[in-house]
Amino acid sequence: MSTFQDKIEIYADIALKVGVNLQKDQTLYISTPLYAAEFVRIIAKKAYQAGAKHVHVEWNDEELTRLKFELASEASLSEFPNWKVQALVEEAENNAAFLRISESGGDPDLLKDIEPDRISTENKTRSKALSKFRSYTQFDKVSWSIVAVPSVKWAEKVFPDSKGKKAVDKLWEALFSATRVNKPNPITAWHNHLQTLDEKMQFLNAKHYHALHFQAKGTDLTIELPETHIWEAGGSVNKEGVNFVANIPTEEVFTAPKKEGVNGTVSSTKPLNYGGILINDFKLTFENGKVVSYNAKEGEETLRRLLESDEGASYIGEIALVPYSSHISDMNLIFFNTLLDENASTHLALGSAYPINIEGGNGMKKKELEEKGINTSITHVDFMIGTADMSIDGIHKDGTRETIFRNGGWAS
Repeated sequence: MSTFQDKIEIYADIALKVGVNLQKDQTLYISTPLYAAEFVRIIAKKAYQAGAKHVHVEWNDEELTRLKFELASEASLSEFPNWKVQALVEEAENNAAFLRISESGGDPDLLKDIEPDRISTENKTRSKALSKFRSYTQFDKVSWSIVAVPSVKWAEKVFPDSKGKKAVDKLWEALFSATRVNKPNPITAWHNHLQTLDEKMQFLNAKHYHALHFQAKGTDLTIELPETHIWEAGGSVNKEGVNFVANIPTEEVFTAPKKEGVNGTVSSTKPLNYGGILINDFKLTFENGKVVSYNAKEGEETLRRLLESDEGASYIGEIALVPYSSHISDMNLIFFNTLLDENASTHLALGSAYPINIEGGNGMKKKELEEKGINTSITHVDFMIGTADMSIDGIHKDGTRETIFRNGGWAS
């Protein structure tokens, strides 16, 4: 039987061999919260053993983040260090691989009582400053991946009846299950899983639907697709031809909508942790692509500021299909972490689309993408809409309809 340490080692292998797929003589750039230090050291050791040239680590600390929002001047929230931007861009230009330990793995309520305007200002400042670096990841020019590591406060949020180490151990086990660590041969299991997702991707690309119609309790939404849209799955390929998986775990096949082709109403089905604030039980109504009305039982002011991040933030940039019944969904847990929750639920994203979701998109400039109906924005925020009763129909240009999802899952 595998020990906890065995499982941690396997998890690190998945992050390096499946996630970023680190190559010999490549630099690994890790961004991580302090509480994940022990896991980061394991990653660094394995990376060097695999032939990494350098392992650079960018540390961040929740308590310092909280202090900044409490005490820093308003002016400071509108500034972002240029040296940090330059460092990231330089590493990307030199083909580094980028591994991020999800910041949502910290305290889900970290900024609960912070003035939303301050959070919004800092988020917009950061997004604008990092737009050039973000183009390397959104265009799949570099290998990048996101994994999660439990913190005490996150674990206690997911398992409110447990405290401290007991809660953390439970969350680790949930992560091991979600990421296939517990499979007899985890790396092979990942390759088999990615092949299954590729088959769904190929099926949808062969159909070339004109639009999708989503129906469930609180949701009646029609989304047109660009003429030259492309469905992608969990695996990607960087400009060097190296395979990588951006999200560990991943259960989705996804594409981009036509920016002005979204109409109807959609309801969220899981909480959204946005910048340390929970937005919960919210509904969005779209007309010609744009959110024209919204409400939320929790975090409505933060939702408003998200939608006002820039012009593109109130449009949809991604459609991702995930069956309601899956090994992650069947845990019946709310993780309060988009990396996990989005892979238990069909979801959409407010903000920018991925250029890889349109033919020739990786070679297009912003204006060309927009002319093709692709949304651009400084933000990209996933929110979950999947339910056990969700139906999704594919609509052809002549109006004929075909079943894609019934009762929350693939119809075939």
